[in-house]
Amino acid sequence: MTRIVYPKPAALVMAIMADSLTRLEQAKISLMKRFSRIELESDPYPFIYSSYYEKEMGKGLIKQFLSFAEPIEMDELREIKIATNRLEEDMASKQEGRLTRTVNIDPGYLSLAQLVLASTKNYSHRIYLGGGIFAEVTLIYRHGGFQPLDWTYPDYRTELARQFFVRVRERLLSRIRSEV
Repeated sequence: MTRIVYPKPAALVMAIMADSLTRLEQAKISLMKRFSRIELESDPYPFIYSSYYEKEMGKGLIKQFLSFAEPIEMDELREIKIATNRLEEDMASKQEGRLTRTVNIDPGYLSLAQLVLASTKNYSHRIYLGGGIFAEVTLIYRHGGFQPLDWTYPDYRTELARQFFVRVRERLLSRIRSEV
């Protein structure tokens, strides 16, 4: 009989997108209050990879990757996505009688083997976690770096993203080794 082995904690990571650096900073402050301090962050970059968010959030969007100091258990991802959705609602503005997002937050976790993102949208490669939340493996760690998959979003394929997640992985590996 096989014994159940629980995985080591993972690094909590998020991608946040907003219409301005000010809103990006506001979102980061709220996220730190809810989760933990930000340990690593990428440079903000213009989100030019899709027009998907423009109708709701406008043009000229800025995106940034974050990693938090406190590791998480992988099975916390569902609740984290629900919490970030609430934060998006809290930061939304009312336009023409409806709430419009001013910030988009995509949480996930990074283990030594992969980057997993949470989503509210189902698709063929996503696994249902419950509560309306799905998860997908977005990048896998192989041959000394993170490799994209067929469905990996274009900005997660960039060197900026992949190098950022390598840095997060190095911190996680160091933390795991120090606990042994």
